[in-house]
Amino acid sequence: MRSTLRRTRRTGLAAAGLVPALLLAGCSTAWEGAGGEPAAAPVQDVFLQPLGAHGPDPFTASTVRNTAPPAAPDRGPDDGPSPAHEVTGSTPGLYGGTRAVGSCDVERQVTLLAADRTKARAFAEAAGIPEANVAGWLRGLTPVALRADTRVTSHGYREGRASAYQAVLQTGTSVLVDQYGSPRVRCACGNPLRSPAAAPGGIHQGEPWDGFDPDRVIVVRPTTTVVGSLVIVNTTDSTWIERRTGSDGDEDREPAVAPACDPDTCALTGSGTPDPGGPDSPAPVPPAPTSPDPARPAPTTPHPDVPDPSGTGGTGTDPTAPVPPAPDPYAEPAPDPYTDPYPDPFAEPVEPPADPDGQQPPDELFPAGAVPDQPETFQG
Repeated sequence: MRSTLRRTRRTGLAAAGLVPALLLAGCSTAWEGAGGEPAAAPVQDVFLQPLGAHGPDPFTASTVRNTAPPAAPDRGPDDGPSPAHEVTGSTPGLYGGTRAVGSCDVERQVTLLAADRTKARAFAEAAGIPEANVAGWLRGLTPVALRADTRVTSHGYREGRASAYQAVLQTGTSVLVDQYGSPRVRCACGNPLRSPAAAPGGIHQGEPWDGFDPDRVIVVRPTTTVVGSLVIVNTTDSTWIERRTGSDGDEDREPAVAPACDPDTCALTGSGTPDPGGPDSPAPVPPAPTSPDPARPAPTTPHPDVPDPSGTGGTGTDPTAPVPPAPDPYAEPAPDPYTDPYPDPFAEPVEPPADPDGQQPPDELFPAGAVPDQPETFQG
């Protein structure tokens, strides 16, 4: 089987090498194709990255914590191939982790990037964030581990700049995800991650790991709205964990409403998973009140790969706008402005006067409208 894969890769490389040659031969633009059709996009190599490997051109040393990698969910024999199908970032069971322990050391990642100004600038450019906000942005991410082989756009660090390439990350890889449920940093190398290229094809480079199947690779689709928590699988006992986004796991708890499927058998068929901001999603439930943590501020940076629904060319979120605080369900209701909060206990109740027949007096003693003219003389 592996010899077949190697022959396929060599053939693919030969075909891929023809693409730039054809482009240089006479295709000056992508739209100069026969019949006015766009020319085919170049086939990109897709690097297979095992969960423990640094990979090419790492940004930093590894910040992975020694936690048990999660197992992939069981797939039944009826699960047909679905190449690079999308799964929404808020899908329960998409990620795993250990209760109360983050899969990555976020503070170490901050320290490693802060020690090299040039590297931090390249990291910010690749991640699509302001350079001055690298530390705060990292502290707003959530450390988890993948539960499926996932395709991404990774960025290596070479000669002072970030270099993008397509990659498949193995199940169990420790990553930092943003408030849209999208992987943004690979902790084994510190490389920033973005959504993969639109073209799903590619020539796989590297030695496949046991269980690798290109037809089972997924793509994480960011949610259109910020999510307050992720429901992940506990790798130690296969139970559900609700992890607040932007936390290290110190606030992990059991979900108030557990998913309908078992953590071990919950298949990632998330192309139809409701998006918290989509039209078919239920009304959002505010997260439980938590004490503010100045070391991990609430994230405000928009996702760079989600278009602005307003059509103005932005990302749909103002990075300078403050995040409104969650409503406090334990707060006492405000007093009625028309009710005296300190009534006199000895005061007699005031009741409106009533007519002798028991009827309330009319609002007006005289009817509204003009008074009819009276004749100057009248007969008695």
